[in-house]
Amino acid sequence: MALIRQRKLTKQQIRRIDKQQLDSQDSLDDSLMDGVVMAHYGKQLEVQITSLPAVLPVQPEIAPDDPEPFWQALELGDIWRCHVRTNLPMLAAGDHVRWTADPNTGFGRIESVKPRTSLVSRPDRYHKLKPVAANIDILAIVFAPLPAAAASLIDRYLVVCHHAGVKPLLVLNKADLLAQEDGVDTRELLTQYAALGYESVLTSVDCPENIAASDAQTGLDELKRHIDKKLVIFAGQSGVGKSSLINALLPESGQMVNVISENSKLGQHTTTTSRLLPFNPEDLTEGGIVDTPGIREYGIWHLDPDDIISGFIELAPLAGDCKFRDCKHTHNSKGCALWQAVADGDVLQRRVENLVTLSEEADTKPY
Repeated sequence: MALIRQRKLTKQQIRRIDKQQLDSQDSLDDSLMDGVVMAHYGKQLEVQITSLPAVLPVQPEIAPDDPEPFWQALELGDIWRCHVRTNLPMLAAGDHVRWTADPNTGFGRIESVKPRTSLVSRPDRYHKLKPVAANIDILAIVFAPLPAAAASLIDRYLVVCHHAGVKPLLVLNKADLLAQEDGVDTRELLTQYAALGYESVLTSVDCPENIAASDAQTGLDELKRHIDKKLVIFAGQSGVGKSSLINALLPESGQMVNVISENSKLGQHTTTTSRLLPFNPEDLTEGGIVDTPGIREYGIWHLDPDDIISGFIELAPLAGDCKFRDCKHTHNSKGCALWQAVADGDVLQRRVENLVTLSEEADTKPY
C-alpha cells in the first residue's frame, strides 16, 4: 500500500490560506442576521427576521431580453424557510439563531444558535429526546372541574417545569363550574397547590362559539397580566379548553398560521411539532404562545430520580432524612421520611404516591 505523505506548506502558503479563511469569515459575518425559529418541519425550519445583515444582498441587473429571475428581498418580520448547518443541536420553536439567506432561492441557512434560557424536551415515538420549545418563560397547566382535574397530570407538569427551568402557572378554566357539586374537589386541589406556593388563575372560557360573550371570558385580563411579554406553553388534558383559551388570547391565531405559510412561500405542513404564535407579530420581544401538539403525552423516562423528586418541592428536602440512601419511597419502605411526614400530617399522601408512580415510570425504559 502506497504511503501518502502530507505536503509541507511554505510559510507564505500558510499565510495565504489563513487570509482566505479570514476573508471568508468576514464575508459570512457581514451576511449574518438574527432570527427566531417560528416552527419546525423536520429538516427545515421557519425563521422570522429580527435584524438585517450588515451588508444587504444586491439584486443582479437583468438584461432587457432576459427573463426576470427569482429574487426574494430581505425585510424585517418576514418568514423564511431555512436549512440547518450540520453539527448544530436540534432546534425548536423559540430558539434565537444567527443565519444567512439566499435571495436567489428564497431559502436560508442557520449558522448558530444563541444560548437558551430554558428548554422543554420530551421523548418522541422513537424514544429519542426531542426539543419541544426553547426560551419558554411559563408553562400554563390548564385543568377544569369537568373533566375532573387529574392531580397526577398536574404533578407531572410541575416536574417538567422544574427540570426545564420554566415557571409553572396553574390555570383553572371553566371556573364557573366550581359552584356545582363537581367543583368541590377542584377547589380543594387549588387550595393545596396554593399552600405549596404555586400561582393560579381562574378563567371561564369554554367553547369557541361562546368566546364573544362577555361572561365567557372571565379571568382573561388576569391571565394576560401573568403572561404579558412572556413566551408561554399551554398544557393539560383534553377537554379543559386549552384551544379556546389560545383563541381567546389570540383571536387571529388561525390567520397567523396561514400568513406564516404564505410568507415562507411554501404550503403548511402537518408534521410540525410546535409553532410560535406571537402576541405582536412585528415585535417578538412582546412574547407569545408556543402551540405544541402532543405535549399532553409528555413522557419522563429520560429523567433520573433526582430530577423527579426535585419537582416535588415539599418532598425533596425530606428525602435526605430517609433511613436508607436508596429509599424508593414506596408505602412499605422502611424508615422513609416521606411517609413519616404523611403520618404526621405535614405532606399530602397523594403527592408521595404520585412521586413513586413517576419514579417507577422513569425507571421503566420504553425499549
